[in-house]
Amino acid sequence: RDSRARRRFDSVRSARSARATRARAMNEEGSLMAVIGDEDTVTGFLLAGVGHIDERQRANYLIVGERTTESEIADAFKAFTTQRDDIAVVLITQVVADRIRFLVEAHARAIPSVLEIPDKENPYRPEADSVLARVSHLLGGEGGA
Repeated sequence: RDSRARRRFDSVRSARSARATRARAMNEEGSLMAVIGDEDTVTGFLLAGVGHIDERQRANYLIVGERTTESEIADAFKAFTTQRDDIAVVLITQVVADRIRFLVEAHARAIPSVLEIPDKENPYRPEADSVLARVSHLLGGEGGA
């Protein structure tokens, strides 16, 4: 009986150690991208291999639909930019970023970087991109592209 209990204990300890090693490797070897956008955009990134669900069942993406509230978008954005240390880049479609523009513009940390991308229905608008406006301002521009 003792040997069976010992094997079970060793098995549980080994599984915990493997999870901890994967978590350390994720932080040391590479971080994740997070995606916030419409269904087609997010699905494209998921098919490209960006999707990840961690051991606490937290996904690194949010599909925004007609019924998605600004609060839900804001909560996901805050989680990706302030609560998770495994995310290095947050991709957000401009249409969705416009819905939480105050948060996107308030984000000033380099990591995670927030990049605004177009969706299939709307072209990229450089004048609306807060990151591009900051870079332009730093390079001596008027604050817009």
